Amino acid sequence: MSDAGGKSAWAFELAPAVGVLKALAEPTRLRILVLLSRGELNVKDLTRILGQSQPRISRHLKLLAEAGLVERAPEGSWVYFRLTERGRGGEISRLILGAVDTADAVLLRDRKRADEVQHERQETAQSYFQAHAGEWDRIRALHIAEGEVEAAVSAALGKGPFGLLVDVGTGTGRMLELFADRYRRGLGLDLNTAMLAFARANLERAGVGHAQVRQADIYDLPLEDASADALVMHQVLHFLGDPQRAIREAVRVLAPGGRLLIVDFAPHELEFLREHYAHERLGFAAPLLQQWLADLGLAVLAQRDLPPADNAREAGLTVSIWVAERPQAAASAGRHGSARLERIS
Repeated sequence: MSDAGGKSAWAFELAPAVGVLKALAEPTRLRILVLLSRGELNVKDLTRILGQSQPRISRHLKLLAEAGLVERAPEGSWVYFRLTERGRGGEISRLILGAVDTADAVLLRDRKRADEVQHERQETAQSYFQAHAGEWDRIRALHIAEGEVEAAVSAALGKGPFGLLVDVGTGTGRMLELFADRYRRGLGLDLNTAMLAFARANLERAGVGHAQVRQADIYDLPLEDASADALVMHQVLHFLGDPQRAIREAVRVLAPGGRLLIVDFAPHELEFLREHYAHERLGFAAPLLQQWLADLGLAVLAQRDLPPADNAREAGLTVSIWVAERPQAAASAGRHGSARLERIS
């Protein structure tokens, strides 16, 4: 393949290229690469799909990781693997996968077994959801319909497109699904492994193949500085003992010009949410959250409150939506900082 100047578009240094090709010069490792192109899998998944022992699969994955073709993502006692997306490894993977005959009988059998594994994963996740659905439904009943909230949230973030969208405290993965058409790559982070399994199953069922989920500490995100084009914190802050610290960490990974979307509750007095549902904070006052964002150098672009329905049978919750932006450069920070706070209509 050549570019307009006649130079190869696939120009790789000799030694790294040879290392990558050696890593792929084995049928099982190529099969693993094809499987991971459809979604992330752990060692247990791959042993079932490929019918090989755990030590052998682990050895294959180690060689693929050393060659820069796959990435490891620890999650509790498990480790998930996925294709490397960037750098030489990502480029060579895409080149190799583009040349593979996906109608090959062995690959078709692998795909069938992978579908069976994913189906079992979805059933397990659904069982978890059913066990907790009553809790979530009780809280949803305290504010306006979820569809109205999602419509307002969708309008608030903006059309994008975003290179990397990060959903902190992803929960069910719903925000990754809602914004799926606005980002090139989505990443959901959560500390709860059961919720990650549920989110992973939801994304697979919805066909959102360009988003993954990872276990992570909200106060120590596994991302480089200024790497995210958009970051969502949906109904997360009220669970935290130090929400200001979490916002500070979110801003650290937000790229210049990147947007931060926060969705949470306005102040309320529903103490039972603290006692029975682990809510650390009973909502956030608008001036307080605005000050936190301003102190971190963000320009608050818009804010909207969604009060509970007038016919609510008990005291309800007001959902608050905030959109802030990190200035493109220090020179423009003053202009953004003085921008008028708008109301989202």
